[in-house]
Amino acid sequence: MCDLYGASPALTEALVGLAHETKAKGWWHAYGDAIPEGFDLYIGLEEAATHLDWYEPESIPGLLQTDEYAHAVIQEDNPDEEPGEIARRVQVRIKRQTLLTRVTQPPTLNVALNEAVLRRPVGGNNVMAGQLRHLGKVSHLPTVTIKVVPFSAGLHRGVMSGQFQILRFPLTGNGRETEPPTVYADGYTGDLYLDKPREVERYDNAFRDIWAKAMPEEASQRLILEMAGNYEQG
Repeated sequence: MCDLYGASPALTEALVGLAHETKAKGWWHAYGDAIPEGFDLYIGLEEAATHLDWYEPESIPGLLQTDEYAHAVIQEDNPDEEPGEIARRVQVRIKRQTLLTRVTQPPTLNVALNEAVLRRPVGGNNVMAGQLRHLGKVSHLPTVTIKVVPFSAGLHRGVMSGQFQILRFPLTGNGRETEPPTVYADGYTGDLYLDKPREVERYDNAFRDIWAKAMPEEASQRLILEMAGNYEQG
């Protein structure tokens, strides 16, 4: 099939290797019921993606959370769970982050954060200070860009869309998509997956609007570190 579609030698090698591994389960299967129902599908897509555009209006994205921040969020969402189960869910969230520093083609990640995310003290001042310092560190990865959408931006498409991610996947040697771009939205009672061209285009337009109205990367970095300092001072 690779010869037929004109795939490059490098892509052919990667796809053949992937085919050999299709019978093997992903790392996340070892965590069993620690993964929320249906979320294993998203983790698989995230692992396969080469590009993610991510808008978050309320909290730090899971791929960028510290252990302490993740623990506070998961505990709040699952108040009746045993501590050991909370810890396992935190482990899953932190394990996902290894894709940002993997040796083989880490995905490009563009994250737009609503300013409210920085000002909401999740887990207390110490946790927030550590979390924002972590954001500053991760933003120096060559494949990661973090921008803040300030309150002063006023009305933008993200106000209507809510939280979402757009995932894109590897191309064939002919430049064709191996899988269609997929929009994912994390719902409170269920997740949403969209891959129809018109749906994806609408979210693409929304992200472009959000990205254009966000602060420049350098200014965003300064605000993040300034807020970290504010939390450290109490």
